[in-house]
Amino acid sequence: MTRPPSVERVLAAARPFVADRDADAVLAVAREVVEVERTRLGGGQEPRRVATLGADVVARLEAFDGPDSATSGTDTAGPPSVINATGVIVHTNLGRAAWPRAAIESARLAAEGSILLELDRATGRRGARFRAAEEHLISLTGAEDALVVTNNAAAIALAVGLAGRGGGVAVSRGELVEIGGGVRIPEILRRAGVRLVEVGTTNRTRVADFEAALADPKARIRVVLRVHPSNFVQSGFVETPDAAAVAEAAHGHGAIVVDDLGSGALLPTERVGLGHEPMPRERLAAGADLVTFSGDKLVGGPQAGLIVGRADLIVKLRRDPLARAMRPDKTILAAVAATLALYRAGRAMAEIPVWRLLATPLADLRRRAEAIAAALPDGAAQVVELEATVGGGSVPGQTLPSFGVALGAANGRAATTLLAALRAGEPCVIGRIERDHVVLDLRTAAPADDATLAGAATRALALVIAP
Repeated sequence: MTRPPSVERVLAAARPFVADRDADAVLAVAREVVEVERTRLGGGQEPRRVATLGADVVARLEAFDGPDSATSGTDTAGPPSVINATGVIVHTNLGRAAWPRAAIESARLAAEGSILLELDRATGRRGARFRAAEEHLISLTGAEDALVVTNNAAAIALAVGLAGRGGGVAVSRGELVEIGGGVRIPEILRRAGVRLVEVGTTNRTRVADFEAALADPKARIRVVLRVHPSNFVQSGFVETPDAAAVAEAAHGHGAIVVDDLGSGALLPTERVGLGHEPMPRERLAAGADLVTFSGDKLVGGPQAGLIVGRADLIVKLRRDPLARAMRPDKTILAAVAATLALYRAGRAMAEIPVWRLLATPLADLRRRAEAIAAALPDGAAQVVELEATVGGGSVPGQTLPSFGVALGAANGRAATTLLAALRAGEPCVIGRIERDHVVLDLRTAAPADDATLAGAATRALALVIAP
């Protein structure tokens, strides 16, 4: 079998172009290139010139430099460029919410240098951890205090820990749901070291059910947990207890109420034509002691868990040793603060991408769809009415009217191939199949991407549809 050239020869070919790089890093990549060549030759392929292998070393090293100096589609240059044309605004598999520009810039500034993360400017001594985001939350929700952690699952785990090791946490059976990634509420409670006390039935739970459990001395219930059911919707013979009445019952027995809202809208969802999504301020007013929600769903910022509520309880959470393992870094804190500041500035609907997509007028979507269809080859696309969803477990069971384009002829096998071609292209386009057509929903795609989207669709169609 033909042997590949030595690592030393490949290094000699690459060295003039990598003189400013660490020698050990260059050597490691050169070895990888030689191993790849050995595999190629073992498979019967023609040997490549030493100069070609040296150029491969240089290309691989440059790809590690980041997206500014390498093609965005490579595995090593950062995340590939993606256009979300699925019709799911907060798409868990596509990174959920796009950040507002203000959040991106704040995170960049925090990452580039030092910030007053835990330093008191007046005294020069160690102070409270960066509080801007928490101060915004206090103003926006009417809470006494607030805390930011890594994500909402962490927020729940930290909050229910107030029950103490082995303490009882009462949850309606209808709210023992599984959230994204196969994470289940009972499992979170178990790992938090508390004891689950199931209340009511799957479809019907009343205040009296909580009363009975709270009054049972063996249950030792210290926390009542209410859980937003996310994508789980019940209809028919169902009943849920009034939030204020549950809080009154819990407080009467010395227990606290933790209300997990999941998405946690800070604006009324009715403004964009959706049904009402519970808001943190409402649940606090209804007697909840702590409310937890995500920073990266309807709030529209980075992934984070937001906890608002009673000051004495927040102080306990902040002092919990587990809180240190759950605290976000300076860039996330800065980005969360910038996102929340847009709400206080009255600019959330215009500046936060999630709300901007939700509020896009239907007529605008139709005009964009017509322009994209006109830019594609004759007969390759048609404008279609669609239904988009919020995603991320927000406002479950509800949709928003939308427009998009359907590509190609109705053919299930061809549609699957076309969808794959769109994913494999540059940029990567993620659509969906509906009625045996690939459809690109414009509710979730930015207007600035329309020309790029049309070009990607044209290329994918040319690959899949025979001339």
